[in-house]
Amino acid sequence: MQLGMVGLGRMGGNMTQRLLRGGHEVIVYDRDSEAVGAAVKAGAVGSSTLDDLVAGLEAPRTVWVMVPAGDATEKAIAELAGLLSPGDTVIDGGNTWFKDDVARAEKLAAGHLHYVDVGTSGGVWGLDRGYCMTIGGPAEIVERLDPLFETLAPGPGKAGAVQGRDAPGSDAHDPSETSEAPRSTAPKGYVHVGPAGAGHFVKMIHNGIEYGMMQAFAEGLEILRESGSDRVDPRHRYDLDLHDIAEVWRHGSVVSSWLLDLLEIALREDRDLSAYSGYVQDSGEGRWTVQTAIEEDVPAHVLTASLFTRFQSRQENSYAMRVLSALRHQFGGHVEQNKNGG
Repeated sequence: MQLGMVGLGRMGGNMTQRLLRGGHEVIVYDRDSEAVGAAVKAGAVGSSTLDDLVAGLEAPRTVWVMVPAGDATEKAIAELAGLLSPGDTVIDGGNTWFKDDVARAEKLAAGHLHYVDVGTSGGVWGLDRGYCMTIGGPAEIVERLDPLFETLAPGPGKAGAVQGRDAPGSDAHDPSETSEAPRSTAPKGYVHVGPAGAGHFVKMIHNGIEYGMMQAFAEGLEILRESGSDRVDPRHRYDLDLHDIAEVWRHGSVVSSWLLDLLEIALREDRDLSAYSGYVQDSGEGRWTVQTAIEEDVPAHVLTASLFTRFQSRQENSYAMRVLSALRHQFGGHVEQNKNGG
């Protein structure tokens, strides 16, 4: 297929290369001319403006926007809306808030333009591993674009997936497999989940779960590490090799996962993780997940706690912690200790 790709950062650039490898024609645009040049060397067609990009596409046109969520995405899509023609499609593959997708789809529909939102997971490894995608938008448009999604996706049995319903010899019944319904694409690593906004909604919850899983690994490894501390009874003290533990868990453990694979790599490179400050940012999707849980009256203890822990990681000499220390001193005469216990 032919596609316009707007944004050639870590994700957009790699996705362009994967599409080119799959035989698609990709016309690219980025404000960074060097990024455009690199894509051209890989086989893409370069353009210097969005106008040039649109002019190089044949109707019905498809343009994938892969720029930072927020103002950058809004501006890019607004400009494209003025350049595209009825029947053309805009895809947003960034981390957009799903409610913005719904409003955006309605606005584009007034100009007879189609809108597809794609929750894209795969990070900097996606070029080789493929991208897991949850897709929102009109079913007939998503079906027409299927060759693009199939090329970007990992494919069945790839990227460390556990044997599922489409694995050879699997006896699991697939409810989608009927004479009336086509076979689901989910085992290939991509799936159409609903109308506009649904793709990013599912990806938002995915990222919220990711926060909780990362926090669980972080807390568990710290408990293991501190078992060697002089604060622990010598009889219960262990000098553990955390890299070996992460490695053995990768083989047959119920906590084995891609996150654990990445943790093993980090520990292999730096067993004390001394190159990291511990200052942990959040992308926004964790916040949206918690906000949505509140709107739905869903208790989300783990996801909320993991988000707040990231906030705490960015504080030095926290006022809240000073309040706690002051109160302990006032009511109990407790003497404040420094971080080394003195």
